Amino acid sequence: MTTTTSAQHMVASRRDGSPPGDQTWLVPLSDVLVDETIEAAVLAAVRSGWWSMGPNVAALEGEFAAFSGSKHALSVANGTAALHLALLAVGCGPGDEVLVPSLNFVAAANAIHHTGATPVFCDIVGDRDLNVSPRDLEAAIGPATKAVVVMHYGGHPCRMQEILDLAARHGLELIEDAAHAPGATWNDRKCGTIGDIGCFSFFSNKNLPIGEGGVIITDDDLLAERIRLLRSHGMTTLTWDRHRGHANSYDVVTQGYNYRLDEIRAAIGLVQLERLEEQNARRAQLVALYRAALDGANGLTMPFASERGAKPAHHLAVVVLPDGCSRDDVRTFLAGRGIQTSVHYPPIHRFSAYRDLKPQRPLPVTDSVASRLLTLPLYPHMREADASVVASALLAAT
Repeated sequence: MTTTTSAQHMVASRRDGSPPGDQTWLVPLSDVLVDETIEAAVLAAVRSGWWSMGPNVAALEGEFAAFSGSKHALSVANGTAALHLALLAVGCGPGDEVLVPSLNFVAAANAIHHTGATPVFCDIVGDRDLNVSPRDLEAAIGPATKAVVVMHYGGHPCRMQEILDLAARHGLELIEDAAHAPGATWNDRKCGTIGDIGCFSFFSNKNLPIGEGGVIITDDDLLAERIRLLRSHGMTTLTWDRHRGHANSYDVVTQGYNYRLDEIRAAIGLVQLERLEEQNARRAQLVALYRAALDGANGLTMPFASERGAKPAHHLAVVVLPDGCSRDDVRTFLAGRGIQTSVHYPPIHRFSAYRDLKPQRPLPVTDSVASRLLTLPLYPHMREADASVVASALLAAT
C-alpha cells in the first residue's frame, strides 16, 4: 500500500502530518506531495554514503536532457545559480546591459547585478499576456545591450518568434528563464531550448519540486563547458570522477563557484521528472476550471486565454482584478475563508534596491497591472472541489 503526506490544510508538509506553524489553510497556495517512492529514493541516496554530486546527479542531467531535447543539461544548486552561470557563460560583465522584464522574481535582476552588468527593465504585453513585450524589448536596446533574459511567466511561453528575430538582428544573447515552464512548449519546442541557454528552478513550489535546485540546458558545447567549469570552482575534474578512478588530480582554470547539486535532491528530481507531464496536465485541468468560472466574471480577467500555438506548463493560476478593486481587501476576505493567495510579482523596478537604477524607463503597462494581480492556489493533487471553493470565494469577494 502506498501512503502519502501532503500539505493539504497547512502551509507546508511534514511527514507526521503536523502543521509547521500556527497558520493553517483550507486551501494552501501550493503543496508538496510526499509518497513512498520519493521516500525510498531519498533513503537509497542517504544509505549510499555518497551525498555530494554523483550518480543521481548524472542520471538527472541525462534524463532532463532527453526530456527537453537538449544536448547538454547541467544541474545546479538553485534557479538563481542557473541564471548567474548562464549570464557569465555568454560573457555578461561590467559595462554591459541586460534586458529583463520587471514583472519577474528579483533573482533575475540580482543575477545580472552580480555579473557586474546592469539590468534594463522592460514592460509586459498587457493584462491578457503578462509576458515581456517584444516591442518594448526592441525599444530598450542600446549600444551597451549584451543579452536578453525572458521569463515564461506562469509557465506560458513568451512571443518567442519576435524575440528570436530581434535578438538575431541586434546580435544579442538570448537566455530563457524557464523556472515556471518545465515541459511547456512553443511551436513543438520545449521552453529552454529556444534561446542560447535555458534556466530552470526546482524550488519547492515549482512544477518539478525538490526543495532547492535547478538545471541549465544548452546545445552549445562551448557554453556547456564554461558552465561546467564555473559550477565547481573552475576545477577540471570533480570529486566523483576521482572517486571512480577516472582522474587522480585536477587543475583550476578559472575562478568559479560552488553551485553544485547534491545526490539527495537529485534522487527526488528523478522521481518528480517522471511525473512532470502528468502533473502539468492536471494543472491544466484545474486552470481550465478557474478560467470557466472567473474569466470575465465580476470584471475579473484570467490572462493567457490564447496561447498562440504554445502548450503552457501552468505553474501559476493568476487573475487580474478589476480597476478600483482593493487587492488587500480581497486577500483578507479569502484568508478569512481559509484560502491562501500570493502576488506574482511586485515589479522589480519598484524595490528600493532598484528604484534609482539608471537607466530608468517608463513601464506603464506593468505599473497599471501589477497592483491588480492575484495568484490563486494551484498544485497537481488539488481537488476540483477546492478549486470551486476558491472561485466561489473570489467571486464573493469582488
